[in-house]
Amino acid sequence: MLTAVLALSGAFVYGAADFVGGLAAKRISSVLAVALGAASGLIALLLVLPALGASWRATDLAWGALAGVAGTIAIGLLYACLAIGPMSILSPLTAVVSAITPMVWGVAVGGERFGPLGAWAIGLALVAVVLVGFVPERGAVRPIARGILMAIGSGAGIGTYYILIAQTSDASGLAPLVATRSVTAVLGFAAAGAVALVVLRRRAAAAAEFAGDAGAAGAGAAGAGAADAGAAAATASASAADTGAGAGAGAGAAAAAASRKRGVRLALGAGLADAAANALLLLALRAGDLSVAAVLGALYPAGTILLAAIVLKERIAPVQWVGLVLALAAAAMLAVG
Repeated sequence: MLTAVLALSGAFVYGAADFVGGLAAKRISSVLAVALGAASGLIALLLVLPALGASWRATDLAWGALAGVAGTIAIGLLYACLAIGPMSILSPLTAVVSAITPMVWGVAVGGERFGPLGAWAIGLALVAVVLVGFVPERGAVRPIARGILMAIGSGAGIGTYYILIAQTSDASGLAPLVATRSVTAVLGFAAAGAVALVVLRRRAAAAAEFAGDAGAAGAGAAGAGAADAGAAAATASASAADTGAGAGAGAGAAAAAASRKRGVRLALGAGLADAAANALLLLALRAGDLSVAAVLGALYPAGTILLAAIVLKERIAPVQWVGLVLALAAAAMLAVG
């Protein structure tokens, strides 16, 4: 019962983190949002570790670091496949693969077994994962092979994260998550730096090209000085309008800066929620079977769509309501079984 409660709670907190992180990514780059979230989550873990206690064994830290690599790759593939689309197919495909991968490992390698009720509950939970993550789209196109492969790779990466983090000892406490978040933060900031470098180089190249064009135009403009003198009065009369436009541009720049600051705060908040979800799912993995924790953990879209409905007033599709009901039923069956 404890595993089901912890895993389902972790899934909903994961969904909340995704929701807040999505709002942050609308204001700052998604890569920077991930990096900032990883950093804030790492700081939160370091602050609570002294109170909770942890064993810093090299083996546990190594498992945590490997889990961080797997998780970072999985998130990168997830963003890439969702950008290709359609989300209504690739998102639930990712979630299902992320649940099946550790479930197969748990049965084949870990020797996990389920009674009749548990088996039915696992099947019901997998159906719920598909329905909760399904977003009906009008005129949705068939996904291309590259998008499908990325979705499968992302799901396998998330499942691998569960498998790796489950190898840590109970005595390690949350120490493996410190290694996980450290790796994610380093990789995230490295990616953000690489993206910023590419953008700066493109801007520099564009500025150099513009300067060359302006120089060429300047030579021709020398012979047109008389005509330009005649237009000076018109230019002067337009200066007042230019001043007004400058004030408007200043207000726009201030609004953009405020939006970026809010994006940073949202990203930091998403990182805190994500770290809490990591801790809940780690406790769920240690309290019971890997298969149960992974399948219920894959229901994270439920938290996202519920918050979107409450905060953004987005409509929850009937098929998603069915998925939510099935998810709760599956969790209850797993808790009893």
